[in-house]
Amino acid sequence: MVLDPTKHADWEIAEEAESRMKTVYQLGEELGLQKEELLPHGHYVAKLDYRAILKRLQNRPDGKYIDVTAITPTPLGEGKSTCAMGLVQGLGKRNKSVIGAIRQPSGGPTMNIKGSAAGGGLAQCIPLTPFSLGLTGDINAIVNAHNLAMVAVTSRMQHESNYTDEILTRRGLKRLDIHPKKVEMGWVMDFCAQALRNITIGLGGKMDGMTMQSKFAIAVSSEIMAILSVARDLKDMRERMGRIVVGYNRRDEPVTTEDLDVAGAMTAWMVEALNPNLLQTLEGQPVLVHAGPFANIAIGQSSVLADRLGLKLADYNVTESGFGADIGFEKFWNLKCRFSGLKPNCAVVVATIRALKCHGGAPIPVPGKPMPQEYGSENVGWVEQGCANLVHHIETVKKAGINPVVCINAFYTDTDDEIKAVRRLAEAAGARVALSRHWEHGGDGALEFADAVVDACEEPNDFKFLYELDTPLSQRIELIAKEVYGADGVSYSPEAQTKLKRMEADPELKEMGTCMVKTHLSLSHEPAKKGVPTGWTLPISDILTYKGAGFVVPVAGAISLMPGTASDPAYRRVDVDVETGKVKGVF
Repeated sequence: MVLDPTKHADWEIAEEAESRMKTVYQLGEELGLQKEELLPHGHYVAKLDYRAILKRLQNRPDGKYIDVTAITPTPLGEGKSTCAMGLVQGLGKRNKSVIGAIRQPSGGPTMNIKGSAAGGGLAQCIPLTPFSLGLTGDINAIVNAHNLAMVAVTSRMQHESNYTDEILTRRGLKRLDIHPKKVEMGWVMDFCAQALRNITIGLGGKMDGMTMQSKFAIAVSSEIMAILSVARDLKDMRERMGRIVVGYNRRDEPVTTEDLDVAGAMTAWMVEALNPNLLQTLEGQPVLVHAGPFANIAIGQSSVLADRLGLKLADYNVTESGFGADIGFEKFWNLKCRFSGLKPNCAVVVATIRALKCHGGAPIPVPGKPMPQEYGSENVGWVEQGCANLVHHIETVKKAGINPVVCINAFYTDTDDEIKAVRRLAEAAGARVALSRHWEHGGDGALEFADAVVDACEEPNDFKFLYELDTPLSQRIELIAKEVYGADGVSYSPEAQTKLKRMEADPELKEMGTCMVKTHLSLSHEPAKKGVPTGWTLPISDILTYKGAGFVVPVAGAISLMPGTASDPAYRRVDVDVETGKVKGVF
C-alpha cells in the first residue's frame, strides 16, 4: 500500500515504505558489487569500499552526470532533494540504470525548522531515521577530528605559556607562539546553537588553559567536511588535513595542524568516513549519501568520491548542490568539478510556483507560521514577475556551458495557467522545461522530467569554468558577484581588505579555489531582497583560509557559521514509540 502524501506525513510514508525495502545485499547485487566491497551497517544501510570498487571498475566508461540545483528558495526550501529522488525514480521507471548521490543531513536543520533533506511525499530517501539521525557516524567523525585540532591548539598554548623553551625541547616540542587573538579555528557541534557563537574559554587557574575568546560553528561548516567533499582518496585527505590553518603566530605566520602534530590523529578519525553510504529511494533505486549541506556557509556538495562511484556503477548519476544556482551550482561548477575533473552533462534548475510567487511580490513565508493565504489562490502575475529570478539562474547555468532543464516541482494546489506561464518564460530563456509530480505520484509522476534530462544529456555541451586559478582573488570575487549574483561591484571591510592583500601576495593561496559565504535567500547579501535585485554592491566582511580544502572563503554581509534554533523547532514533535523503538515525527 502506498500512502497518499496529501493525507500523510513524510515520516509515515517512509515508515510504510520501509516495510518493503530492499536489503543492502539486494542493492549490492543489483549494482554488481562484490561481497567484500559492501560494508553493511545493519540490513538496510551500508558503506561502500570506494578503493576496491574504483580499482575494479577503473576502465569502465563513466555514466551521464546530472546536477540538481534550484532558483533562490523561500525559507521553506524548494524541494531539491525531493526532485533529485523523483528524478532517480523517474529514470528507474524508464528502465535506466541510475544512482543518486546526495548529502547527509545535519542535525541542526533536522532538529530545527528545515527537516532532514530526505526528500518528501513519494520521492524520498530511506530508511528515514538512520538517514536523519547520524547515519553511519560520518559527521560525528568530523566533529571529533575538528575538535581534536582545537584541543591541540589550546593545550599547546597553555603549555607554552607555562614552560620554558628548554622544557619544551626536552618534551620534543617547538615553540609555536600562537597569538591568542589570531586563532581562526573554533569548535564545532552538529546543532544550531546561537548561544555558542561567541564564547570565552580557559576560565579558572593556569591549569585550565589560557583565557581567550573562542567560538562554535555548526559541524557541516567545518573545513574537514569540505575536505571530505573534495578528497579523492585517503592519501589526498591526509595531505589536505595537514594543511589546515588553525591560526597565526605573533609574527603573523600561519600555524597548521601539521605544525601541531595532530593531522595524523585527525585523519585517523576520518578513515571510515571516506567510504560513501548506500541507501535507497522509496522505489528501491540506490542512493549514495556522503558529505554535508549548507552551501551558503560551506561547499554544500555531495562528495567527489560518491560521484566517481555513481558514474562507474550506473549509466546516470544524479547529484545535488545546496540552495540556489548562485550558491550551490556555482560551487559545483567552479570548485567541485575543478577538483574532480568530472564534466557534467546536464543541470536541473528546480522551481516551485510558491517560490516564484514569493519573488513576484507575495508575502514572504515564515517558517513555523501558517502559509500566507495569498499562496492558496491563483496569481499568474506574481508567477510571471517571479520568473525573472528563474531566468537569472538559467543564465548562470548556461554561462557554465551546461544544458539546463527546468523542473517545475508541482504541488496539487498549482493551477494550469500558473504552470503554463513558467513553461513559456523558461523555454523563451533557452531551457528545456518539465512538469514533475513526483511528490504526489513518485516515479510515475516524474516521467516527463526524466525524459527531458535524458534528452539534455545526449546533447554536447561546452563546459567551462568562470575563472582560471591564475585569476587574482579580487577579480574572482568580482566575477562571481557580477556574473552570478548580478551585483554592480564589490566592497571590502578594512579587515577583509588586509587579508585580501596578504592572500594575493601568497603564491599558495593564488592557486586555491574561491568558496563564497552568502545568504541563500536572495541573489544579493540581503535576505529580504527577492527577485533579481539591481543597483547594489556585495560587501565582503571577512576572508577565511581553508588551505586543506584548497580554497579561500570570502564572507559576504552579516552571516554566521552557527545558525540559530527557532522558537518552534522540529525536535518538539520528534519522539519514540517505546514499545517498538521506532522514531516518529522526523520530516
